[in-house]
Amino acid sequence: MNFIEEIKKRAKSELKTIVLPEATDIRVLQATETVLKDGFARIILIGDEKQILLKAKENNIDINGAQIIDILTSNKKEEYANKLYEFRKTKGMTIQEANKLIENPVYYGMMMVKLGEADGLVSGAIHSTSDTLRPALQILKTAPQTKLVSAFFIMVVPDCNYGENGIFIFSDSGLNENPSSEDLSEIAISSSKSFKQLIGNKPKIAMLSYSTHGSANSDATKKVILATNLVKEKEPELLVDGELQLDAAIIPEIAEFKAPESPLKGNANILIFPDLGAGNIGYKLVQRFAKAEAYGPLCQGIAKPVNDLSRGCSSQDIVGVVAITAVQAQNNT
Repeated sequence: MNFIEEIKKRAKSELKTIVLPEATDIRVLQATETVLKDGFARIILIGDEKQILLKAKENNIDINGAQIIDILTSNKKEEYANKLYEFRKTKGMTIQEANKLIENPVYYGMMMVKLGEADGLVSGAIHSTSDTLRPALQILKTAPQTKLVSAFFIMVVPDCNYGENGIFIFSDSGLNENPSSEDLSEIAISSSKSFKQLIGNKPKIAMLSYSTHGSANSDATKKVILATNLVKEKEPELLVDGELQLDAAIIPEIAEFKAPESPLKGNANILIFPDLGAGNIGYKLVQRFAKAEAYGPLCQGIAKPVNDLSRGCSSQDIVGVVAITAVQAQNNT
């Protein structure tokens, strides 16, 4: 059984309700059909009900079984706007602003998750990352004992013996542009928790750089070395090493030559990138050249499960992220 099929199986064991606030996008409707057919989550679609049903009918997509919420006719609209105002009034929000924002499907969906009427939310097929994460942070806030929200991809690489039988976490590949050493340490720790939750085996963390164990010396390499030391101080039980070049992190033969004292021994399954540029380019290279499945950007550090999508996602990508979100929701209760 492949990774995402195993995630679907886990999701079926305790059905969760996932909000999809981009219900006029055909990929979202196609994903809804698949999720409902496979039976691993309940789906709430937010948008103009007539438009949603017409688009589904025109494209021969069966969304029977999904709950559709039209905000403009919803009897919860006023209640949600008032509660949004209460949550945000100390930050300067007015009731007029709350009334306007609640008409945004992403804000409405976040309020459903906040109030326990849904278990998680997936957005990003037509919205930017900031349009998804801003309402998440405003309404849901960060998880307890979390200092930084970050984003990761689960990469499933076919015919690959590296990582966890071809499965990796790439982090941060979607949110933090130029993380400090402190930020990188928090990203690594959060990624280890995500790995345990979703993949289940022992996390083995490589703090990536263009240098391996002092082969170069610059502010950039020092940042990664300090981040590695911070992870060891905060979570001494974690298996982590850095700074490491990619080949020394994932190929045992090269690790033996370049980093013979590395505790990872070339078996890293979590790759922490030094900045967003490296992380974003890295995951896209692997996705396109290796024909890997890329699930994300998945969020870690938010109080309840909210996940972003790449605007270039396929309907099957959305299906996978919905399944992952459902499993995260199981662990959130």
